[in-house]
Amino acid sequence: MKTLITALFGIALLSFTTGIDKPMLDKEEAKKAYFFLNTVRANVTAYAKELQLPNDIKITTRALMWNDTLAKVAEAKALDMATRNYFAHVDPDGVGMNYYIDKAGYKLDKYQVKTKRQNSFESISAGYNTGEEVIKSLIIDTWDPVNLGHRKHLLGMEGWAGTTDIGIGFARGTVNNKFTTYVSILIAKH
Repeated sequence: MKTLITALFGIALLSFTTGIDKPMLDKEEAKKAYFFLNTVRANVTAYAKELQLPNDIKITTRALMWNDTLAKVAEAKALDMATRNYFAHVDPDGVGMNYYIDKAGYKLDKYQVKTKRQNSFESISAGYNTGEEVIKSLIIDTWDPVNLGHRKHLLGMEGWAGTTDIGIGFARGTVNNKFTTYVSILIAKH
């Protein structure tokens, strides 16, 4: 019994000192989310029932192109939400994604960065284990079922039809986080 307790203490100490209990990016799930979203966009009728979409839905079928700049900004946001244990479009410092996207070098129009709080390009999600679950929840729009803003954003509806670039950050939280995962999806065009 003493050996078992010593072994468990050793594992706990190793976890603490090696940083295993820190939020981490999961780039594989981010890419899975990206591929799944493009699959849905290319064949929305195959997913209409499962994603609770109307039969006459009009979406953009153009594939989104992975953009490394947007991905880095989305990864930083997802990791920040997991590290600081919050879930919001605007971070605890009062800064929104338009500012961060612009600062990263992805040039936006001047009207898109009027204030530091603006967010015109981000959908966020939390608590889902896989990228596919994230995309499904945002298209069904469990977070905004009245306005369906996430659905419109991801599927290229109503004003989003011209958007072509995407970056996704998928972070896994720790046992101390409110959610197990935090996801930022940026879709924009410059």
